[in-house]
Amino acid sequence: MLNKPYGYLSQFISNDKKEQKKRFLGSLFNFALGTMPIGRLDEKSEGLLLLTTNSRISTYITTSSVEKEYYVQLDGEISNLALEEMKKGVEIGFSGKKYLTKPCKASKLKDKPIFPKRAKKIRDARHGPTSWFL
Repeated sequence: MLNKPYGYLSQFISNDKKEQKKRFLGSLFNFALGTMPIGRLDEKSEGLLLLTTNSRISTYITTSSVEKEYYVQLDGEISNLALEEMKKGVEIGFSGKKYLTKPCKASKLKDKPIFPKRAKKIRDARHGPTSWFL
């Protein structure tokens, strides 16, 4: 298990010349040979990342119905109607392409979750209200 810090890619190295200045998990520790992340958290995300040297376990967790939970902070006050739409799937985009995620469970949290102190602040009250979901 690893608490992936903000600003790191969920990979250990890259041969892509464009990514050489980026930070990779491999710079955090001396991991065992063959260690791989199970799933991904993008560069601007942080949180629990499972690691393994067993590709079968990785495949099982990423391709099966193993339930995963994420805390999500959204800009603004989100209505119950928007919450119901979110449960049907969320549109995300990568490299100019749009994708619709699978339907999911979603619930609005009354209180902001308590997290460890961040190395970099992403947003604060100056940006307006937010809503937290699980």
